[in-house]
Amino acid sequence: MTNEERKAALEAIIYAADEPVSVEQLATALGEAKPAVQAALDELVASYAGEERGIEIRAVAGGYKMYTKPQHHEVVRRFIRSLRPPLRLTMPALETLAVIAYKQPATSPEIQEIRGVNTSGVLKTLLEKKLIVTAGRKQVIGRPILYRTSKDFLMRFGLNDLEELPSLKEFEALAREALGDEGIAPTEEEVVAAGGSESVDSPGSAASPMPEEGGGEERKAAAVGE
Repeated sequence: MTNEERKAALEAIIYAADEPVSVEQLATALGEAKPAVQAALDELVASYAGEERGIEIRAVAGGYKMYTKPQHHEVVRRFIRSLRPPLRLTMPALETLAVIAYKQPATSPEIQEIRGVNTSGVLKTLLEKKLIVTAGRKQVIGRPILYRTSKDFLMRFGLNDLEELPSLKEFEALAREALGDEGIAPTEEEVVAAGGSESVDSPGSAASPMPEEGGGEERKAAAVGE
């Protein structure tokens, strides 16, 4: 195998992989020695580093993975939003989604403890909108269901993976950017107060401030949505 063929094969594998691919895995797949694979990989990474490329190959989590470059995130988000129908969420639903995104996998009692209100209706809404998925059960008394964000969540918010989540304080701004101001629906109390009858996602849940930021490093270690 020539070096150019080696780089092409590495590029194809990294592109096709859902998770970061280690040098050991790449060497095994190509049936070649690690030093030769590492040298070709370094050249491939360097070739993607140029300003003329919209994608880069990053060394993350002990392997290599393709990402869109940060300077192109906004145009990628706009493109992805244009492919999907509008989505509306109440602030309680958005706050619950934020808790799950940064603390996942999380159970309903854990989410309720952070938010201070019953979240069963909101969780049902988020599941129906495919923004979250179940992730098994926690091995504690009662074996409560675990929830995590989905691939749809990443697509809606224009993210490659959870490592691209901003700080929790910036999450609402990201949500407004992804959903648009019209995508933040009023709560039932707000509708009633305004004399309207609009249906909302979370009956009986009043809007509250976004949860306090915490566990910034933990969120980076969260599993990628399905």
